[in-house]
Amino acid sequence: MAKKDKTRLHTSKNPLSENIRGSMVQLLQKHLGTAVDLTYQTKQAHWNVKGMNFIAVHKLFDELHEVTEAYVDDIAERLTGLGGQAHGTVQAATENSVLAPYPLDLVKSEDHLKRLADSYAHWSDEVQKGIEEASEAGDALTEDLLTEVGRGLDKSLYFLESHFQG
Repeated sequence: MAKKDKTRLHTSKNPLSENIRGSMVQLLQKHLGTAVDLTYQTKQAHWNVKGMNFIAVHKLFDELHEVTEAYVDDIAERLTGLGGQAHGTVQAATENSVLAPYPLDLVKSEDHLKRLADSYAHWSDEVQKGIEEASEAGDALTEDLLTEVGRGLDKSLYFLESHFQG
């Protein structure tokens, strides 16, 4: 059974209509949950990676964590700027994330790299859909934010996939 949407907006002088703000808050809740989820997927990999090129991959995962953590703040601030209430807890993230749960038994650097690449690629695809949704709604600022996030996700995906190319 689908849960009923209960998006309540705070009063705002934001020029977008309440309907558009409400739909953008819903869109951004999904991306906030996904950003929180991916932030901790990268930390899970960072904490547990073993094997060849350990230190390089360990540091890469920490860098990816920092970049993704910045998306959390940017998305949450846009969401609240539209009058929404950010659902940024770990529990809320599990309800809102579009990502599959991260396996807790991965150890090999190659396995972490591949699994994170899957997560980054999946979120990147969802961000593309969000860009289109924001554009159709006429919310250029949310569209721009998601474009920036998408550009960063693609760069991170490049860093992950480069371990397997060539």
